[in-house]
Amino acid sequence: MIKIVFAATPDIAVKSLEELNRNKEIEVACVITQPDRPKGRGNKLTPPPVKLCAIQNNIPFFQTEKISKDIQLIEKLKEINPDFIITFAFGQILSQEVIDIPKYEVINLHASLLPKYRGANPIQRCIYNGDTKTGITTMLTVLALDAGDICETEEIDITENMTNIELSQIISEKSPQLICSTIKGLYSKTLIPKKQNNENATIAKKFIKQDGLIDWNKNALEIHNQIRSMVDFPTAYTFFNNKLLKIIESKVLNNNKNNIQYSEISKITKEGIELNTNIGTLLITKVKPESKGIMNAYDFANGAKLQPKMKFGENICIKEE
Repeated sequence: MIKIVFAATPDIAVKSLEELNRNKEIEVACVITQPDRPKGRGNKLTPPPVKLCAIQNNIPFFQTEKISKDIQLIEKLKEINPDFIITFAFGQILSQEVIDIPKYEVINLHASLLPKYRGANPIQRCIYNGDTKTGITTMLTVLALDAGDICETEEIDITENMTNIELSQIISEKSPQLICSTIKGLYSKTLIPKKQNNENATIAKKFIKQDGLIDWNKNALEIHNQIRSMVDFPTAYTFFNNKLLKIIESKVLNNNKNNIQYSEISKITKEGIELNTNIGTLLITKVKPESKGIMNAYDFANGAKLQPKMKFGENICIKEE
C-alpha cells in the first residue's frame, strides 16, 4: 500500500482527500492543514474544510502555522515515513527539509497549465485575463515557486460567462483522478516527469480589495472578465450616490460599439441594467448594494430609481443634463 501525507486547506481540496481515502491502494497516514481562523461578521473561529473532512473520515490531522518552522511536526512526519507528501492549496511554502521527507516525492497539484500562472491565484487570473482554456497540473515540488517537473496535466475549457467559483468547482471535481494517477505512476516508475519551460512562465498574484474597482474606461469584455473572475473576493465594485455597489453578475451585449458617454446607463429592462463602456455594452444582472444582500439588477434599479442617462462613476452616480 502507498502511504501518503495530504497537506491542504480549502474546499477545493476536499474531494481529493475523500477520493484518496477511499482508494484501496493508498493509505492517508495523516492530514496537515492550516490553523482555525476567525471568519464571518462575528469572527467566529472556524476550522478549515480539509480539517473537517479529516475528522469526518477519522484521519489523523495536524494544524500548523508554518510547517517549515514546526520542529515537532517535521519529526512526526519523519516517523510516519510516507512514500509521498501531496499538497493542494495548502497555503504554505515547504522547506527543503520537508521536501526531503518522503521516500519518493512531494507532489503538488496546481490549478493551471504550468508554466503559465505560477503562484497563488491562477483560477481568478486566467478568467480576469480572458483565457478560454486552463487546466490542472501535478508537479514535483522544489524550492522555486511552482517550478518543479511536470507529471501530468488536464485541460479545462473556460466558457464566456464562467465565474471563478464555477471554475474552482470543476477543478475540485477533476483533481482527484489526476492526483491518484500521478501517485501510482511515480510509484510504479511508469511516469517520467518533464522539465518546465521557464521562459514561458507567468505569475498569478493574489487580488487585493482595490483590484475590484471597475474602470469604466475599459471595454465591456474586460469589465465582464473582471466581474466574473472575482465573484467571492474581492468582488468587482463601483459607486452610486457615494455608496459602494458590488457587481456580482454580468453579460456582454456587444464589444465593438464606441461610446462617448461610457459608464452611462443606456437602458433598464427586466434582464438588468444596460451600461455603456468605453467600447461595447455591458448588461449588469446581479448586484449587491452597500449593507444589503445580492439582488437582481432590475429590482435594484427600481428601488434606486435609476434611469437612462444616469452615469456610474468612481464615487457618484448622477443624471447628466
